Amino acid sequence: MSARDLTKLIAAGEGERLEFTESLSGNARGSIRHSVCAFANDLPRSGEPGRVLVGVRDDGSLAGLTATDRMLTQLADMKTDGNILPPPMLSVEKQALDGGEVLVVTVHPSDSPPVRCKGVVYVRIGSRRGTATAQDERVLNEKRRYGDLPFDLHPVPSTAVSDLDIARFENEYLPGAFSPETLAANQRTRTEQLAATNLIASVDDPVPTVAGLLSIGKSPQDFLPGSYVQFLRFDGTQLTDELIDSAEIGGAVPDVLRRLDDKLAAHNRTAVDFASRFREARASVYPMESLRQIVRNAVMHRSYEATNAPVHVYWYSDRIEVTSPGGPFGRVTTANFGDGGIVDYRNPNLASAMRVLGFVQKFGIGIALARREFARRPPGSRFSGCRQRRPSRRMAKGRKLAMGVPVLTSLGRGSAGLALNRRASWRTRS
Repeated sequence: MSARDLTKLIAAGEGERLEFTESLSGNARGSIRHSVCAFANDLPRSGEPGRVLVGVRDDGSLAGLTATDRMLTQLADMKTDGNILPPPMLSVEKQALDGGEVLVVTVHPSDSPPVRCKGVVYVRIGSRRGTATAQDERVLNEKRRYGDLPFDLHPVPSTAVSDLDIARFENEYLPGAFSPETLAANQRTRTEQLAATNLIASVDDPVPTVAGLLSIGKSPQDFLPGSYVQFLRFDGTQLTDELIDSAEIGGAVPDVLRRLDDKLAAHNRTAVDFASRFREARASVYPMESLRQIVRNAVMHRSYEATNAPVHVYWYSDRIEVTSPGGPFGRVTTANFGDGGIVDYRNPNLASAMRVLGFVQKFGIGIALARREFARRPPGSRFSGCRQRRPSRRMAKGRKLAMGVPVLTSLGRGSAGLALNRRASWRTRS
């Protein structure tokens, strides 16, 4: 946005798609989050982006703000810190005007409303921002229903609410999604709650969505056959070598991830070094946090559409390969995969559910966490990035726990209509 356009925008004053905020001090950041949530919901269906201008007083005068990189980061992090779900589409820029600098937060309408901030739906009518009523939420659900929906919001034919684990919804999902005060004041029916959390299509069409079945379904694989993880442990370096252990890990995503964590931990034996230290030193073959982040990334970002392929976790004697149906999505490419601030979601509502259920703390940092854990290993570890070569995402480990050369790669299958495959592997160097 040019300085001239910004000046005109300020002169027009606050309104349906514009809010002024003097600074980021005090409770300002919380208020900005509420505004971001309201703009993303776009209750009036304007289809236009909303903007929060930081450094402008209510009367339109400039506050003399000096914008810092830390301020830019604080605002940009609102997209991925997990407080606003589904994650909003926003950008932040700085503009210098006579009288001070202004930070412009631009928020685009969500295609998966209702959007919540810490479990609360905020909407904006005119220059007023407030908490959505039950009728407002119904309108937002209808907007989602008839919009261009991501696949994880599609209703699954031949399913019913009886295919969902309502006990899990009440005991795990709702307490993770809403504060105790919000739940205590909630007068909605169970069907309305399921619709408000995007786990069914709507109150009038109570059919479980893909996200609903994956998150709290009793048996998702009955309807989404590929939504499981195949684990194989080989006594060697090739697919043809002897198989030590195997498992098809199914169920709802929380069950899949917990059982997979247990399986990985069982095979991730711990080495003990008595000779080189006064005290024994213990280290697992692979950093468990890296394994968790990569398999959760695979389950969250895989394609569940037009494929019955599972996520593959193949553990060899010299490496682990994790193969996920679907390739880089949206803004994410093989060139920027894992870079900070590059975030996009094939399954935004499944991502929200994994956040609510405690499997994601903050969006967009999983690969960075995996890198960090490798960096803490003995010298010799490096992350070489992502390149087009073959359908794999590689990470390497050196012998005697010296971590080696992690390489991320991804390549299309070659046939029209087939998605990219991504793998993560660790390979021992000789």
